[in-house]
Amino acid sequence: MTDMLVRLYDMPEVTPLVQQLGDRGIVIRIARACEKHLVVEWVREVFSDGWASECEVAFSHQPVSCFIATEAGEILGFACYDSTCKNFFGPTGVAKIKRRLGIGKALLLSCLHSMAANGYAYAIVGGTGPADYYAKTLGAIKIEGSVPGIYRDKLTPKKAEQSDPGGGYQKEKPASG
Repeated sequence: MTDMLVRLYDMPEVTPLVQQLGDRGIVIRIARACEKHLVVEWVREVFSDGWASECEVAFSHQPVSCFIATEAGEILGFACYDSTCKNFFGPTGVAKIKRRLGIGKALLLSCLHSMAANGYAYAIVGGTGPADYYAKTLGAIKIEGSVPGIYRDKLTPKKAEQSDPGGGYQKEKPASG
């Protein structure tokens, strides 16, 4: 999966899409610090531990660099930037039952417009899955030689029965006495 480059000075507007979703009861907004545990846990449950870790980084920024989609107080999707690396968009995801409604696109454009407002001229979409989608939606272009890019030498989780939760260190046993 290659990285892609997006021109932030030449993007579609996001406001009409956010308004259309709002008319259907779906809110696109920046996540709040007090919601960190809820958003990160949702990302972990619906997607992966790795994405949850990256999402958690987005909450260390001020303002938070994570947008969420909600409906009646429930999370439907999320998108982060400046989490994996500076100037990177992602991770992002929408609950399966809420896909194809424009939520992902609204989250994507909300993040990218925020990045532009923060002074970025370009953004990198790291390790893109749907490259055709980003090319069509944003005019994104593939960055040659970007595989594996920043993801080289990525740690892999070990199976629970093989892992040592103590990180290889033995806890001292209390003295009996």
